[in-house]
Amino acid sequence: MDVRAAPPLPAAAAQALRRAAELERTGQGAEAARQRAEAARLAPGHPAVENALGLAAQRAGDFAVAARHFQRAAQADPTARALWINLAAACRGAGDVAGEEAALERALALDQTDLLANVRLAELHERTGDLARATHRWSAVLQLAASLADTPPGLEPVLTHARAFVTARMEEFGRAVETALDPLRRDLAPQARRRFDACLDAVLGRRRIFPNVCSGVHFPFLPADEFFDRAHFPWLAELEAATPRIRAELEALLAEGAPGLEPYVAMAPGTPPNKWSALDHRLDWGAFFLWKLGERRSEACARCPETARVVESLPLADMPGRAPTVFFSLLEPGTRLPAHTGVSNVRAIVHLPLIVPEGCGLRVGGETRAWREGEALVFDDTIEHEAWNLGPSLRAVLILDTWNPHLTEIERDLLRAFFRAADASGHNPYGRTAVAE
Repeated sequence: MDVRAAPPLPAAAAQALRRAAELERTGQGAEAARQRAEAARLAPGHPAVENALGLAAQRAGDFAVAARHFQRAAQADPTARALWINLAAACRGAGDVAGEEAALERALALDQTDLLANVRLAELHERTGDLARATHRWSAVLQLAASLADTPPGLEPVLTHARAFVTARMEEFGRAVETALDPLRRDLAPQARRRFDACLDAVLGRRRIFPNVCSGVHFPFLPADEFFDRAHFPWLAELEAATPRIRAELEALLAEGAPGLEPYVAMAPGTPPNKWSALDHRLDWGAFFLWKLGERRSEACARCPETARVVESLPLADMPGRAPTVFFSLLEPGTRLPAHTGVSNVRAIVHLPLIVPEGCGLRVGGETRAWREGEALVFDDTIEHEAWNLGPSLRAVLILDTWNPHLTEIERDLLRAFFRAADASGHNPYGRTAVAE
Protein backbone atom coordinates (compact mmCIF):
# COMPACT_ATOMS: atom_id res chain seq x y z
CA MET A 1 0.00 0.00 0.00
CA ASP A 2 1.32 3.44 -0.93
CA VAL A 3 1.58 5.49 2.28
CA ARG A 4 1.94 9.16 1.53
CA ALA A 5 3.55 11.63 3.90
CA ALA A 6 1.32 14.26 5.53
CA PRO A 7 1.18 17.59 3.64
CA PRO A 8 3.09 20.53 5.14
CA LEU A 9 1.23 22.42 7.86
CA PRO A 10 0.20 25.87 6.56
CA ALA A 11 2.25 28.66 8.13
CA ALA A 12 -0.76 30.38 9.70
CA ALA A 13 -1.91 27.14 11.32
CA ALA A 14 1.61 26.44 12.58
CA GLN A 15 1.75 29.93 14.08
CA ALA A 16 -1.59 29.37 15.82
CA LEU A 17 -0.31 26.11 17.37
CA ARG A 18 2.86 27.85 18.60
CA ARG A 19 0.75 30.58 20.22
CA ALA A 20 -1.48 27.94 21.80
CA ALA A 21 1.56 26.22 23.34
CA GLU A 22 2.90 29.50 24.75
CA LEU A 23 -0.48 30.43 26.17
CA GLU A 24 -0.83 26.99 27.74
CA ARG A 25 2.54 27.40 29.46
CA THR A 26 1.44 30.71 30.97
CA GLY A 27 -1.87 29.36 32.22
CA GLN A 28 -4.10 30.99 29.63
CA GLY A 29 -6.04 27.88 28.77
CA ALA A 30 -9.11 29.47 27.24
CA GLU A 31 -7.10 31.59 24.81
CA ALA A 32 -4.92 28.56 24.01
CA ALA A 33 -8.06 26.61 23.09
CA ARG A 34 -9.15 29.41 20.76
CA GLN A 35 -5.78 29.30 19.00
CA ARG A 36 -6.05 25.51 18.53
CA ALA A 37 -9.56 26.01 17.11
CA GLU A 38 -8.16 28.55 14.68
CA ALA A 39 -5.46 26.09 13.63
CA ALA A 40 -8.17 23.46 13.05
CA ARG A 41 -10.12 25.93 10.90
CA LEU A 42 -7.02 26.72 8.84
CA ALA A 43 -5.83 23.09 8.46
CA PRO A 44 -8.74 20.73 9.20
CA GLY A 45 -7.68 17.13 9.80
CA HIS A 46 -3.96 17.86 9.62
CA PRO A 47 -2.04 15.38 11.86
CA ALA A 48 -0.16 18.13 13.70
CA VAL A 49 -3.41 19.90 14.52
CA GLU A 50 -5.23 16.72 15.52
CA ASN A 51 -2.27 15.74 17.70
CA ALA A 52 -2.35 19.14 19.46
CA LEU A 53 -6.10 18.79 20.04
CA GLY A 54 -5.60 15.29 21.37
CA LEU A 55 -2.88 16.35 23.80
CA ALA A 56 -5.11 19.15 25.10
CA ALA A 57 -8.01 16.73 25.63
CA GLN A 58 -5.67 14.28 27.35
CA ARG A 59 -4.42 16.98 29.74
CA ALA A 60 -8.05 17.74 30.56
CA GLY A 61 -8.68 14.06 31.34
CA ASP A 62 -11.05 13.54 28.41
CA PHE A 63 -9.36 10.42 27.05
CA ALA A 64 -12.17 9.39 24.71
CA VAL A 65 -12.00 12.73 22.87
CA ALA A 66 -8.18 12.56 22.93
CA ALA A 67 -8.30 9.10 21.35
CA ARG A 68 -10.51 10.34 18.52
CA HIS A 69 -8.11 13.16 17.72
CA PHE A 70 -5.05 10.89 17.88
CA GLN A 71 -6.83 8.32 15.69
CA ARG A 72 -7.43 10.96 13.02
CA ALA A 73 -3.85 12.19 13.35
CA ALA A 74 -2.37 8.68 12.99
CA GLN A 75 -4.59 7.88 10.04
CA ALA A 76 -3.47 11.08 8.33
CA ASP A 77 0.22 10.28 8.95
CA PRO A 78 0.45 6.51 9.55
CA THR A 79 4.27 6.49 9.44
CA ALA A 80 4.60 8.69 12.55
CA ARG A 81 5.23 6.28 15.47
CA ALA A 82 4.70 9.01 18.08
CA LEU A 83 1.10 9.44 16.95
CA TRP A 84 0.34 5.75 17.43
CA ILE A 85 1.96 5.83 20.88
CA ASN A 86 -0.12 8.91 21.78
CA LEU A 87 -3.23 7.06 20.62
CA ALA A 88 -2.28 4.08 22.77
CA ALA A 89 -1.90 6.32 25.84
CA ALA A 90 -5.34 7.86 25.26
CA CYS A 91 -6.92 4.43 24.78
CA ARG A 92 -5.29 3.31 27.99
CA GLY A 93 -6.80 6.28 29.82
CA ALA A 94 -10.20 5.52 28.29
CA GLY A 95 -10.01 1.84 29.26
CA ASP A 96 -9.96 0.69 25.63
CA VAL A 97 -7.58 -2.28 25.88
CA ALA A 98 -8.11 -3.45 22.30
CA GLY A 99 -7.51 0.05 20.93
CA GLU A 100 -4.38 0.47 23.05
CA GLU A 101 -2.91 -2.83 21.87
CA ALA A 102 -3.72 -2.15 18.23
CA ALA A 103 -2.06 1.28 18.38
CA LEU A 104 1.08 -0.12 19.99
CA GLU A 105 1.27 -2.91 17.42
CA ARG A 106 1.06 -0.26 14.68
CA ALA A 107 3.97 1.62 16.29
CA LEU A 108 6.03 -1.57 16.48
CA ALA A 109 5.17 -2.46 12.90
CA LEU A 110 7.09 0.70 12.00
CA ASP A 111 10.04 -0.09 14.30
CA GLN A 112 10.32 -3.17 16.50
CA THR A 113 13.15 -1.49 18.44
CA ASP A 114 10.94 1.34 19.71
CA LEU A 115 11.69 1.08 23.43
CA LEU A 116 8.67 3.07 24.64
CA ALA A 117 6.24 1.03 22.54
CA ASN A 118 7.74 -2.18 23.89
CA VAL A 119 7.46 -0.92 27.47
CA ARG A 120 3.84 0.11 27.01
CA LEU A 121 2.92 -3.20 25.38
CA ALA A 122 4.64 -5.13 28.18
CA GLU A 123 2.71 -3.10 30.74
CA LEU A 124 -0.55 -3.78 28.88
CA HIS A 125 0.00 -7.55 28.79
CA GLU A 126 0.97 -7.58 32.46
CA ARG A 127 -2.05 -5.45 33.39
CA THR A 128 -4.45 -7.74 31.55
CA GLY A 129 -2.93 -10.91 32.99
CA ASP A 130 -1.43 -12.20 29.72
CA LEU A 131 1.71 -13.31 31.53
CA ALA A 132 3.30 -15.27 28.69
CA ARG A 133 3.18 -12.31 26.29
CA ALA A 134 4.20 -9.95 29.09
CA THR A 135 7.28 -12.09 29.74
CA HIS A 136 8.16 -12.06 26.05
CA ARG A 137 7.73 -8.29 25.78
CA TRP A 138 9.58 -7.44 29.02
CA SER A 139 12.42 -9.65 27.79
CA ALA A 140 12.50 -7.59 24.60
CA VAL A 141 12.67 -4.41 26.69
CA LEU A 142 15.68 -5.75 28.59
CA GLN A 143 17.44 -6.73 25.37
CA LEU A 144 16.84 -3.31 23.84
CA ALA A 145 18.01 -1.52 26.98
CA ALA A 146 21.19 -3.59 27.05
CA SER A 147 22.12 -2.20 23.63
CA LEU A 148 21.90 1.43 24.79
CA ALA A 149 25.12 3.28 25.52
CA ASP A 150 23.45 5.12 28.42
CA THR A 151 20.28 4.34 30.33
CA PRO A 152 17.78 7.21 29.84
CA PRO A 153 16.76 9.05 33.04
CA GLY A 154 13.81 7.41 34.70
CA LEU A 155 14.21 4.11 32.85
CA GLU A 156 16.06 2.23 35.58
CA PRO A 157 12.96 1.62 37.76
CA VAL A 158 11.21 0.23 34.67
CA LEU A 159 14.15 -2.09 33.98
CA THR A 160 14.27 -3.18 37.62
CA HIS A 161 10.61 -4.15 37.37
CA ALA A 162 11.21 -5.91 34.05
CA ARG A 163 14.06 -8.00 35.49
CA ALA A 164 12.04 -8.97 38.54
CA PHE A 165 8.98 -9.83 36.43
CA VAL A 166 10.90 -11.95 33.91
CA THR A 167 12.81 -13.73 36.67
CA ALA A 168 9.64 -14.56 38.59
CA ARG A 169 7.76 -15.74 35.52
CA MET A 170 10.66 -17.89 34.27
CA GLU A 171 10.94 -19.47 37.72
CA GLU A 172 7.23 -20.26 37.63
CA PHE A 173 7.56 -21.60 34.09
CA GLY A 174 10.52 -23.70 35.19
CA ARG A 175 8.60 -25.20 38.09
CA ALA A 176 5.70 -26.12 35.82
CA VAL A 177 7.95 -27.74 33.23
CA GLU A 178 10.00 -29.62 35.82
CA THR A 179 6.84 -30.95 37.47
CA ALA A 180 5.63 -32.22 34.11
CA LEU A 181 9.00 -33.82 33.32
CA ASP A 182 9.63 -35.29 36.75
CA PRO A 183 8.20 -38.75 35.92
CA LEU A 184 10.76 -39.05 33.10
CA ARG A 185 13.74 -37.48 34.86
CA ARG A 186 13.61 -38.60 38.47
CA ASP A 187 14.94 -42.14 37.92
CA LEU A 188 17.76 -41.07 35.57
CA ALA A 189 21.34 -40.90 36.77
CA PRO A 190 22.75 -37.33 36.80
CA GLN A 191 25.14 -38.10 33.93
CA ALA A 192 22.31 -39.49 31.79
CA ARG A 193 20.30 -36.28 32.07
CA ARG A 194 23.20 -33.81 32.22
CA ARG A 195 22.95 -32.55 28.63
CA PHE A 196 19.17 -32.30 28.72
CA ASP A 197 19.33 -30.43 32.03
CA ALA A 198 21.77 -27.97 30.47
CA CYS A 199 19.37 -27.54 27.55
CA LEU A 200 16.48 -26.92 29.93
CA ASP A 201 18.47 -24.43 32.00
CA ALA A 202 19.41 -22.53 28.83
CA VAL A 203 15.77 -22.41 27.70
CA LEU A 204 14.77 -21.11 31.14
CA GLY A 205 17.49 -18.45 31.13
CA ARG A 206 19.40 -20.07 33.99
CA ARG A 207 22.66 -20.48 32.13
CA ARG A 208 24.54 -19.73 28.93
CA ILE A 209 25.75 -22.29 26.43
CA PHE A 210 29.45 -21.63 25.81
CA PRO A 211 31.16 -22.41 22.48
CA ASN A 212 34.73 -23.51 21.84
CA VAL A 213 37.05 -20.52 21.44
CA CYS A 214 40.49 -21.67 20.29
CA SER A 215 43.51 -19.43 19.93
CA GLY A 216 45.18 -22.19 17.92
CA VAL A 217 43.85 -25.20 16.02
CA HIS A 218 40.07 -25.56 16.18
CA PHE A 219 38.97 -29.07 15.25
CA PRO A 220 35.39 -28.81 13.94
CA PHE A 221 32.37 -30.91 14.83
CA LEU A 222 33.62 -32.06 18.25
CA PRO A 223 31.05 -31.73 21.06
CA ALA A 224 31.59 -28.52 23.03
CA ASP A 225 31.25 -30.28 26.39
CA GLU A 226 32.40 -28.40 29.46
CA PHE A 227 33.31 -31.37 31.67
CA PHE A 228 33.95 -34.69 29.97
CA ASP A 229 32.27 -37.88 31.17
CA ARG A 230 34.69 -39.96 33.26
CA ALA A 231 33.69 -43.02 31.25
CA HIS A 232 35.94 -41.73 28.44
CA PHE A 233 38.99 -42.05 30.71
CA PRO A 234 39.04 -45.43 32.49
CA TRP A 235 42.64 -44.77 33.54
CA LEU A 236 41.60 -41.94 35.89
CA ALA A 237 41.26 -44.49 38.71
CA GLU A 238 44.93 -45.38 38.33
CA LEU A 239 45.90 -41.71 38.51
CA GLU A 240 43.68 -41.09 41.55
CA ALA A 241 45.10 -44.11 43.36
CA ALA A 242 48.53 -42.49 43.12
CA THR A 243 47.37 -39.26 44.80
CA PRO A 244 49.12 -39.85 48.18
CA ARG A 245 52.46 -40.57 46.48
CA ILE A 246 52.17 -37.62 44.08
CA ARG A 247 51.17 -35.28 46.90
CA ALA A 248 54.10 -36.48 49.04
CA GLU A 249 56.55 -35.57 46.26
CA LEU A 250 54.94 -32.14 45.87
CA GLU A 251 55.12 -31.51 49.63
CA ALA A 252 58.82 -32.45 49.58
CA LEU A 253 59.36 -29.91 46.79
CA LEU A 254 57.54 -27.23 48.76
CA ALA A 255 59.55 -28.01 51.87
CA GLU A 256 62.73 -27.37 49.86
CA GLY A 257 61.41 -24.00 48.70
CA ALA A 258 60.10 -25.38 45.41
CA PRO A 259 63.27 -24.97 43.31
CA GLY A 260 62.27 -24.74 39.68
CA LEU A 261 58.91 -23.13 40.39
CA GLU A 262 58.19 -20.40 37.83
CA PRO A 263 55.41 -17.88 37.19
CA TYR A 264 52.85 -19.40 34.86
CA VAL A 265 52.13 -16.00 33.33
CA ALA A 266 55.27 -14.52 31.77
CA MET A 267 54.41 -12.01 29.07
CA ALA A 268 56.95 -10.52 26.70
CA PRO A 269 58.27 -7.05 27.55
CA GLY A 270 56.14 -4.34 26.01
CA THR A 271 52.92 -6.35 26.11
CA PRO A 272 50.04 -3.89 26.59
CA PRO A 273 48.13 -4.10 29.89
CA ASN A 274 45.53 -6.84 29.82
CA LYS A 275 43.60 -9.18 32.12
CA TRP A 276 46.77 -11.15 32.90
CA SER A 277 48.89 -8.16 33.90
CA ALA A 278 48.25 -8.60 37.63
CA LEU A 279 49.77 -12.12 37.45
CA ASP A 280 52.62 -11.31 35.06
CA HIS A 281 55.94 -12.75 36.35
CA ARG A 282 54.39 -13.39 39.76
CA LEU A 283 54.21 -16.63 41.71
CA ASP A 284 50.60 -16.01 42.71
CA TRP A 285 50.06 -18.59 39.97
CA GLY A 286 53.14 -20.76 39.96
CA ALA A 287 54.00 -23.79 37.83
CA PHE A 288 56.49 -26.61 38.35
CA PHE A 289 56.75 -28.29 34.93
CA LEU A 290 57.53 -31.99 34.50
CA TRP A 291 56.76 -31.85 30.77
CA LYS A 292 56.31 -28.68 28.74
CA LEU A 293 55.25 -28.49 25.10
CA GLY A 294 56.02 -32.17 24.62
CA GLU A 295 59.50 -32.05 26.17
CA ARG A 296 60.28 -34.07 29.28
CA ARG A 297 62.22 -32.11 31.89
CA SER A 298 64.59 -34.72 33.21
CA GLU A 299 65.74 -32.84 36.30
CA ALA A 300 62.18 -32.06 37.38
CA CYS A 301 61.09 -35.66 36.79
CA ALA A 302 64.10 -36.88 38.81
CA ARG A 303 62.87 -34.83 41.75
CA CYS A 304 59.40 -36.39 41.42
CA PRO A 305 60.11 -39.93 40.17
CA GLU A 306 56.84 -41.48 41.33
CA THR A 307 54.79 -38.73 39.69
CA ALA A 308 56.80 -39.13 36.48
CA ARG A 309 56.32 -42.90 36.51
CA VAL A 310 52.55 -42.58 36.90
CA VAL A 311 52.31 -39.91 34.22
CA GLU A 312 54.32 -41.94 31.74
CA SER A 313 51.84 -44.80 32.10
CA LEU A 314 48.92 -42.61 31.00
CA PRO A 315 47.62 -42.02 27.44
CA LEU A 316 48.59 -38.36 27.26
CA ALA A 317 48.22 -36.17 24.22
CA ASP A 318 51.37 -36.38 22.13
CA MET A 319 51.78 -33.67 19.55
CA PRO A 320 55.29 -32.78 18.40
CA GLY A 321 56.49 -29.65 20.16
CA ARG A 322 53.10 -29.07 21.78
CA ALA A 323 51.98 -31.84 24.08
CA PRO A 324 52.03 -33.27 26.60
CA THR A 325 52.39 -30.58 29.21
CA VAL A 326 52.38 -31.77 32.82
CA PHE A 327 52.86 -29.50 35.81
CA PHE A 328 52.01 -28.77 39.41
CA SER A 329 49.78 -25.69 39.37
CA LEU A 330 49.98 -23.63 42.55
CA LEU A 331 47.52 -20.86 43.42
CA GLU A 332 48.38 -18.67 46.38
CA PRO A 333 45.60 -17.56 48.76
CA GLY A 334 43.51 -14.71 47.37
CA THR A 335 44.39 -15.48 43.74
CA ARG A 336 41.74 -15.51 41.03
CA LEU A 337 42.46 -16.36 37.42
CA PRO A 338 40.43 -14.29 34.96
CA ALA A 339 37.99 -15.98 32.61
CA HIS A 340 39.88 -17.23 29.57
CA THR A 341 39.98 -19.87 26.84
CA GLY A 342 42.70 -22.26 25.72
CA VAL A 343 44.59 -23.15 22.59
CA SER A 344 42.98 -26.13 20.89
CA ASN A 345 40.00 -28.39 21.46
CA VAL A 346 41.94 -31.45 20.31
CA ARG A 347 43.04 -31.84 23.93
CA ALA A 348 41.25 -32.50 27.18
CA ILE A 349 42.65 -31.02 30.39
CA VAL A 350 42.98 -33.27 33.43
CA HIS A 351 43.11 -31.91 36.99
CA LEU A 352 44.19 -34.09 39.91
CA PRO A 353 43.57 -31.98 43.05
CA LEU A 354 46.29 -32.50 45.65
CA ILE A 355 45.90 -29.68 48.20
CA VAL A 356 42.55 -27.90 48.31
CA PRO A 357 41.62 -25.50 51.13
CA GLU A 358 38.13 -24.11 51.57
CA GLY A 359 37.19 -21.31 49.18
CA CYS A 360 38.50 -22.82 45.92
CA GLY A 361 36.60 -23.48 42.73
CA LEU A 362 36.65 -23.97 38.98
CA ARG A 363 34.02 -22.70 36.54
CA VAL A 364 33.95 -24.10 33.03
CA GLY A 365 31.26 -22.49 30.88
CA GLY A 366 28.02 -22.63 32.82
CA GLU A 367 29.09 -25.24 35.39
CA THR A 368 31.08 -24.66 38.57
CA ARG A 369 32.73 -27.49 40.47
CA ALA A 370 34.74 -27.67 43.66
CA TRP A 371 38.02 -29.56 43.55
CA ARG A 372 38.13 -32.55 45.88
CA GLU A 373 41.52 -33.92 46.81
CA GLY A 374 42.22 -37.14 44.95
CA GLU A 375 39.20 -36.84 42.60
CA ALA A 376 40.26 -36.11 39.02
CA LEU A 377 38.15 -34.09 36.63
CA VAL A 378 38.56 -33.50 32.90
CA PHE A 379 37.36 -30.47 30.94
CA ASP A 380 37.63 -28.64 27.64
CA ASP A 381 39.73 -25.53 28.26
CA THR A 382 38.67 -23.90 24.99
CA ILE A 383 35.33 -23.22 26.70
CA GLU A 384 35.53 -20.07 28.82
CA HIS A 385 36.73 -20.99 32.31
CA GLU A 386 38.17 -19.45 35.45
CA ALA A 387 39.66 -20.69 38.73
CA TRP A 388 40.14 -19.19 42.17
CA ASN A 389 41.64 -19.76 45.59
CA LEU A 390 39.91 -17.54 48.11
CA GLY A 391 40.96 -19.80 50.97
CA PRO A 392 43.59 -19.32 53.68
CA SER A 393 46.38 -21.46 52.20
CA LEU A 394 47.99 -22.81 49.03
CA ARG A 395 45.96 -24.74 46.46
CA ALA A 396 47.85 -27.34 44.40
CA VAL A 397 46.65 -29.35 41.38
CA LEU A 398 48.52 -31.67 39.03
CA ILE A 399 47.54 -30.69 35.48
CA LEU A 400 48.13 -32.75 32.36
CA ASP A 401 46.64 -32.93 28.89
CA THR A 402 45.20 -35.95 27.11
CA TRP A 403 43.47 -36.30 23.76
CA ASN A 404 39.93 -35.11 23.28
CA PRO A 405 38.11 -38.45 23.55
CA HIS A 406 35.90 -37.69 20.55
CA LEU A 407 38.88 -37.79 18.15
CA THR A 408 39.46 -41.04 16.27
CA GLU A 409 42.86 -42.70 16.10
CA ILE A 410 43.11 -41.74 12.44
CA GLU A 411 42.40 -38.10 13.31
CA ARG A 412 45.09 -38.16 16.00
CA ASP A 413 47.59 -39.55 13.50
CA LEU A 414 46.65 -36.85 11.00
CA LEU A 415 47.09 -34.14 13.64
CA ARG A 416 50.55 -35.40 14.58
CA ALA A 417 51.54 -35.40 10.91
CA PHE A 418 50.07 -31.92 10.44
CA PHE A 419 52.10 -30.41 13.27
CA ARG A 420 55.31 -32.03 12.01
CA ALA A 421 54.63 -30.71 8.51
CA ALA A 422 53.67 -27.26 9.81
CA ASP A 423 56.92 -26.89 11.71
CA ALA A 424 59.04 -28.31 8.90
CA SER A 425 57.50 -25.93 6.36
CA GLY A 426 59.13 -22.88 7.86
CA HIS A 427 55.89 -20.99 7.32
CA ASN A 428 53.92 -21.89 10.45
CA PRO A 429 52.76 -18.53 11.93
CA TYR A 430 51.17 -20.01 15.04
CA GLY A 431 54.21 -21.30 16.89
CA ARG A 432 53.83 -23.44 19.98
CA THR A 433 51.78 -22.69 23.02
CA ALA A 434 51.27 -24.38 26.38
CA VAL A 435 48.29 -25.73 28.22
CA ALA A 436 46.37 -23.30 30.44
CA GLU A 437 44.50 -23.93 33.66
